[in-house]
Amino acid sequence: MQGEYLLEPLQLVYFITASVALTLLPGPDIIFVLTQSISRGKIAGIATASGLCTGLLFHTTAAALGVSAILYNSALAFSILKYAGAIYLLYLAFKALKDGEQLFSSDVAGENDFSLLYKRGIFMNLLNPKVSLFFLAFLPQFVNPETGSVASQMILLGIVFLVQALVVFFIVSAFAGYIGVKVMERPGIGKHVNRAKAGIFSVIGLELAFSSRL
Repeated sequence: MQGEYLLEPLQLVYFITASVALTLLPGPDIIFVLTQSISRGKIAGIATASGLCTGLLFHTTAAALGVSAILYNSALAFSILKYAGAIYLLYLAFKALKDGEQLFSSDVAGENDFSLLYKRGIFMNLLNPKVSLFFLAFLPQFVNPETGSVASQMILLGIVFLVQALVVFFIVSAFAGYIGVKVMERPGIGKHVNRAKAGIFSVIGLELAFSSRL
């Protein structure tokens, strides 16, 4: 009977498969998680991933309510978010260089550091308009109007995407953190790691600033 369920089992399998593949593709989010995990350990990577995935809640809601469509059709709104995100990434690159050989940010310490990483993950995700546009383009492909509310289906799909992203990021953080422990045992490595992080953040930020829409 129509409306008894929102997501068909096969539809869900296809969606999860596609979501995992897309999450593993090289991009700002997974690179951000990798750099934090290698330089600061798996807990830092998990904190960063948690922030990134928290930001997905906003994008899912925005796509379901049609806010992303407004963003897509507004060149000004898109540009403001795009450049704000690029500036934030370049700021992180500057901070990494400023830290020198310190593997932890110079403006925080201990448990507060992981709180900062969580917040940075949220900001990085929210300030990337491509995430909103991605959800607007990706989620509707797995929506079936005949099985229930379109908005409800998109929200459910967004939650499923968030959960799988958390699982993938947590696994990546664990492996990268293990590698990081071995790497960080080498003397003087902190300076090189921070330089690498600064370079990665700079490239991602510039790519975001000069890229066109999806």
